Order: sequence, then structure tokens, then C-alpha cells
Amino acid sequence: MKKISILTACYNEEDNVEILISEVKKQMEKLPQYEYEHVFIDNASTDRTVEILKSIADTDKHVKIIVNVRNFGHIRSPFHGFRQCYGDAVISLVADLQDPPELIPQFIEKWENGYKIVVGVKNKSKENPIMYGIRKIFYGLLSKISETDQIKNFTGVGLYDKSFVDVLRTIDDPYPYFRGLVGELGFARTEVTYTQPKRERGSTKNNFYTLYDMAMLGFVNHSKVPLRLASFIGFGAAIMSLLAAIIYFVYKLIYWDNFQTGTAPLVIGLFFFSSIQLFFIGIIGEYIGAIHTQVRKRPLVIEKERYNFENN
Repeated sequence: MKKISILTACYNEEDNVEILISEVKKQMEKLPQYEYEHVFIDNASTDRTVEILKSIADTDKHVKIIVNVRNFGHIRSPFHGFRQCYGDAVISLVADLQDPPELIPQFIEKWENGYKIVVGVKNKSKENPIMYGIRKIFYGLLSKISETDQIKNFTGVGLYDKSFVDVLRTIDDPYPYFRGLVGELGFARTEVTYTQPKRERGSTKNNFYTLYDMAMLGFVNHSKVPLRLASFIGFGAAIMSLLAAIIYFVYKLIYWDNFQTGTAPLVIGLFFFSSIQLFFIGIIGEYIGAIHTQVRKRPLVIEKERYNFENN
């Protein structure tokens, strides 16, 4: 009997975890030929999430829990969770029910047809249309400038064969961009499209910083275009400045008594080129920050406790 590991990373999701467990159980009951476990990796929730999970795990041995000593963020914790799943396939679902558990049978069917990775792609969404539009622009831009294949409108939900997860265990990256790795590693892949439902309970834990962090991580890990763009723009701006200086000089020689250069062009030019410099210093800083994270070799997470893993 093949075993399916279902992984859910959570933080302060007391309103959703019980419903999610119930919905996953309903889907797996339709597939009695598979054994399954539902692994939660909790990022040190401050509400009743862990308490609820433990009370359910006491009576449902399918539910297993990893609790981190602190909140290690939305990138490191799920990646660590993948490494702790030893099923024949791992299905990733978020805790807020915006990844519909109804996708599970479709994922497994595609997997049994020979695909090593089956990803869920949002073709529509009931979330805030502005946020959905911004995300869509980001995915499109990243896919255009990335040096490797990137999946548009993909947040990580999907099924991953154990051969893929085994490779993840060998990657020594303290801050990995999981979505990029799915395309970069080159496993046979197919897609299942779905409409993302609106979050009904609780509030999202993402904010501007976490979304920016994810976006910059994608660019830094999979593209050198921003760095090269800095060189090209700097070179182009230098040529434009030289041409402007020559034109001003010639014009002054011809109209020596009438032509007044004024301070406005100088002030505008100074602020314009200063802003370009600061922008690209920030880009370079992102790459340096990524290098700094790599060389420190911090662990992905530190676990506080495990629950219901006795049978592993």
C-alpha cells in the first residue's frame, strides 16, 4: 500500500486546522487503497493552533505535528517540513483552505500516470483582485527574466514524488526558493488548474514585507538580469550625460552672452542619477544579503517537539 504524506505549514490558524483535517480525511476516504499521514509543521503559533492539533492527534493517528521553537518564517519552515515526510508522495496544502483539498484525488491520479510532480496553478482567484493582479505580474516578470523554467500563478500547492523530496534533502540551502526549485530540478511535471477560494476564517499572515521577501528571493535565486540591468543603465546614463555635456558646451560657445544654464537642470539631473544609484545599490544589496545568508549556514529550523511520530 502506497503512503501519501500531506504537509501543512501553519502559524496561528486555530480557525482552520480542524476543518482542514476533516476535509483532507474526506478526500482520503475516497482513496482507501492509500495509507496517509497529515503532517503539520507549526511555526510557534501564539494562539490555540497547537492545542487543537494535539487534541485531534490524540484520537487520529494520521495527524502528526512538528512545533518549532520560534517563528522561522514562511520559507524555511515548509521546506524543513518536506524533509520530514517519507511517504511515496508528498502533497503540500496551506492551512487557510485556499488550496482546496478536493484537488488531492486529481493530484494522485496524475501522479499514478507517471508524473513526478503535479502542481496546482491558479487560473482564477476570489481573493482581492488588486493582489491577484500584482501576483500575476510578478509571476509573469519572473518567468521572463529567470534563467530556469518558472511556473506562473504557482504558490507551492501540489504533489511531489519521493524522488523529488529525496533531492530536496541533499540541497544545502538555508533560505531556499521552493517554487523555483520545482522548475529548476527538471522532474517530469504536469499542472492542475483551480480557482482559488476566498479565505473564510482568520486573517492572512502575509504582509508587504513577506511578499517582498518572497519576490526578491525569486529574482536573486534565479536571475542575474537585475545586476546586468544596472550595468547597462549605468553605461547608457553615462553616454547620455556625456552627450548632454557636449551639447551644453557647444551651445554655450555659440550663444555665449545669451545662454544661461540655470540650476534647474543640475538639480533635476543630480536627483535623477542619485535615485538610480540608490535603486541599484539596493539590488546589489539583495544579492549580497543572499550570499550572507548562505555563508552563515544556519539550520532551516530548530524543533521544539514532535507529536505522534512514534510509529515513524
